[in-house]
Amino acid sequence: MNGAVPDYTKRNLKTEVEDFAPKFGLAPNMEYRPGREPLEGEQAAVSYLRLAPGFRMPFGHHHKEQEEIYVLLSGSATLNLDGEKVELVPLDVTRIAAPTIRALEAGPEGCELLLYGAPNVGPGDAETHDGWWA
Repeated sequence: MNGAVPDYTKRNLKTEVEDFAPKFGLAPNMEYRPGREPLEGEQAAVSYLRLAPGFRMPFGHHHKEQEEIYVLLSGSATLNLDGEKVELVPLDVTRIAAPTIRALEAGPEGCELLLYGAPNVGPGDAETHDGWWA
């Protein structure tokens, strides 16, 4: 060891990161806990997402710069990528390029995911598309 103080941030996504879904009227069908700011990420961001059984996100979104990686932890889901439906089972990992419009629909048992994004470009990088799935 060189005597340097370790530089890290530790947070629990379920207990120490705010759920933003209630702010947008999406609770209890959705739980969304963005960890970018609480983790003080310099290069990347991570979030937790839970969808209730059969719940379909009411909007799609894409990014200007940020690439995302979705990891399905439990349940099942359908990922809609620019109109192409991709079925997910636990531990499926999907990389999504920034301009690709994406949205999720939970399977009959619901789903939980970790969402990773890089680079960390801060707020304002995402654009939503209301009613996009329909």
